[in-house]
Amino acid sequence: MCGIIGIVGAAPVTDRLIDSLKRLEYRGYDSAGVAAVVDGHVERRRAKGKIRALEAVLDQEPLVGTVGIGHTRWATHGAPAERNAHPHRAGRVTLVHNGIIENYAELREELKAKGHTFESDTDTEVIAHLLDHTLDSGLEPLAALKATLDRLTGAYALGILIDGEDELVMGARRGSPLVVGHGQGEMFIGSDALAVGPFTNRITYLDEGDYVAIDHRGARIFDAAGAPVTRPERIVSAAAALVEKGNYRHFMEKEIHDQPDACQHTLSAYVDAVNAATVSPGVDFTKVDRLQIVACGTASYAGMIARYLFERLADLPCEVEIASEFRYRQPALAPGALALAVSQSGETADTLAALRWCKTRGIQTAALVNNHESTMAREADVLFPTHAGPEIGVASTKAFTSQVAALTAIAVSAARQRGRIDAHEEARLASILLETPRLIAQAIATEETVRQIAGDIAKARDVLYLGRGAMFPLALEGALKLKEISYIHAEGYAAGELKHGPIALVDEATPIIVIAPTDELFDKTASNMSEVIARGGRIVLITDEAGAAHAPEGARVIVAPACDPVIAPLVFAAPIQLLAYYVAVQKGADVDQPRNLAKSVTVE
Repeated sequence: MCGIIGIVGAAPVTDRLIDSLKRLEYRGYDSAGVAAVVDGHVERRRAKGKIRALEAVLDQEPLVGTVGIGHTRWATHGAPAERNAHPHRAGRVTLVHNGIIENYAELREELKAKGHTFESDTDTEVIAHLLDHTLDSGLEPLAALKATLDRLTGAYALGILIDGEDELVMGARRGSPLVVGHGQGEMFIGSDALAVGPFTNRITYLDEGDYVAIDHRGARIFDAAGAPVTRPERIVSAAAALVEKGNYRHFMEKEIHDQPDACQHTLSAYVDAVNAATVSPGVDFTKVDRLQIVACGTASYAGMIARYLFERLADLPCEVEIASEFRYRQPALAPGALALAVSQSGETADTLAALRWCKTRGIQTAALVNNHESTMAREADVLFPTHAGPEIGVASTKAFTSQVAALTAIAVSAARQRGRIDAHEEARLASILLETPRLIAQAIATEETVRQIAGDIAKARDVLYLGRGAMFPLALEGALKLKEISYIHAEGYAAGELKHGPIALVDEATPIIVIAPTDELFDKTASNMSEVIARGGRIVLITDEAGAAHAPEGARVIVAPACDPVIAPLVFAAPIQLLAYYVAVQKGADVDQPRNLAKSVTVE
């Protein structure tokens, strides 16, 4: 969720680039930089730390040009340092980048073998070298950009300058947002509407896979296949820019689509992408003999998913309890326990009370929160931050997956600290975590299939969700989402419990949502599906391609990407969120502000 701004202007742009970057400080960052075209050649200025450090550099070395790009960076590949700050440069190419390039190591070795020399530790520099190398083949800039994008695996939003192309800024997006701003004889690109808000209220939102060239004449937009396309222009008020829905009908829909970016930003705080290792979260897990997670609602289901990981990977006993019950039963916690409060807002009354109860008894506490200045963040001994950005929809989506992403990375770190995995296995798991944003984006691409299935679900009075292992808490979360925003009664069950009572509810009028990636439990879940089919039940199976090949006859199937079981809850969350969303839309419900609910529950 770093910040990007690009300007093709009619007057010097440096001050405007800085103004825009200041508006993007809310995203979090550890370095900043700008670049501009000066006499046909691109020059850049960069600084570690806050924007005021960059301003000091510019005071010493002014940068005067009418076309430029700027960036605030949150470190992923490479430590916060000037050499790792954006913009990055290779040959005639200067660019800024949000996201993670998963195959950067492979591309880096390929380019080094061709004589390219790298100056930074980042994945971003690989894109610059690859584009410069592609330009050497004689392709014009847009064709070279398309060829370069076709080589990249991962998530990105890009802003690009080319030496000799004095009036051109190029951009592209996949998995990270990018917008185009339309001015009077000027054009802009930005990471969101807020970035271009000081200069124009006329915005075009690029679709997934789009790339664009802007100049003084306007914008030329192309889809992922390279075909010219027209995307609608919208008017966005400056006051609404920070919480603008963009092309989306509801904030919830937008926030579902924000998840690759939110997940990547959160993981960057816990995974060292350069060394394929986890970052110490601030707790010595060798001194923790029990983990007690307390949370409410969706956050408690994130905790339940984490329990599977902490116990399986780190061999650390873990309990999860809803905060509203925790302190009233006088739980027995020994000094070796770690109490972890999970909350998006950091102000949830029951969870805060549970945290305080643990502190009064001398238990070490930690808070996993999205609001880093919240009461929980201030009062806990250790802060585990998530970086989902503002979440407006009452039904949590990107905050939930950011919580699961952070907890997964922390569990891997705990496993390494406790000697349950070696450095090789830690590196494997870290690499898998870095694949998550791309796979979430692929899971979101099931949207049209989900929308079609939602029409049938919307007619139901009751819906059951089934899952095994970590898919069980995801089934609970799916049922909660459907209840929250569509007002349909729904329940989540462990699939193995079906025959211990819930199967009595199965009939032709009750849809059964089965969440079953292909893993060691798939065959058992398949047996549960057979039991449902035998009783006339209607199944919607959310699985991967291998699982879809074994779907029972008559089942509706949503095919998510195959992935490692460690990150399956993150990847399979998107389809269940989309299903709840489209059912609520079909029913005409108020998706973003469902009845009787508040975003943050600050009273008991």
